[in-house]
Amino acid sequence: MATFAQVFMRIYDRKIASGEITFSRSGIQAGDFTRLCVDGEFVIPKDRLQVICEKMKLTDEERQQLMAFAEEAEKR
Repeated sequence: MATFAQVFMRIYDRKIASGEITFSRSGIQAGDFTRLCVDGEFVIPKDRLQVICEKMKLTDEERQQLMAFAEEAEKR
């Protein structure tokens, strides 16, 4: 099963490569981005993830994929 970071980075990389977003316009905090890169268990908290999804203009499917990880992390 894919991790949150793998799913997020696949979406993020596609949006960056297409020119749809830049890091500074993505809504991602630098500390969160760093943790995604070094901590395989890290999931961006739901409240911050909602902002990121909006700023990155994710599809409903992309948003649902990421939010499922955040909701599961909240249960732990």
